Amino acid sequence: MLQYNIRGENLEVTDSIKDYVEKKVSKLERYFDTPPSSEVHVNLSVYNDEQTIEVTIPMKNLLLRAEEHNTDLYAAIDLVVDKLERQIRKHKTKVNRRFRQEGAPKYVFAELEREANQEQMQSDDEFDVEIVKTKRFDLKPMDSEEAALQMDMLGHNFFVFTNANTDETNIVYKRRDGRYGLIET
Repeated sequence: MLQYNIRGENLEVTDSIKDYVEKKVSKLERYFDTPPSSEVHVNLSVYNDEQTIEVTIPMKNLLLRAEEHNTDLYAAIDLVVDKLERQIRKHKTKVNRRFRQEGAPKYVFAELEREANQEQMQSDDEFDVEIVKTKRFDLKPMDSEEAALQMDMLGHNFFVFTNANTDETNIVYKRRDGRYGLIET
């Protein structure tokens, strides 16, 4: 059974909201052989009449994360669960395809936070950079195609990974023209 950590920002998490979130997210359990051992993190927030829900499910070999915005909180919850279901199905399809092609899968994904740092002008016209969040994660070996897939699945613009062929740290990113780029260190 999944364990939940549900938090609200500018919003009181009532029992009915909590029950609805748990009921909807628990439907994802059918996709797991064994439920994740870590907590499901749910952040609910309200800003200017827009409801936002962010759900993160850290697992041993996969990190599921989805975010939705809507004027109706319950609709946002439904949409975020649909998005997580699509991620799970996409991941299982990819792993099964790899398993058939190459043998046992060796892929672990890591989440990267979207670029959220803002620069502020100081009075002396210098930029003051404030790091507002730090993330730590293990870089798992994968090829650039797998890294691009993971980047798209998480909805990010870039993804850091260890190249399985060269054992070097690489970065894939989405270009403005919609294609992908690879940075080799």
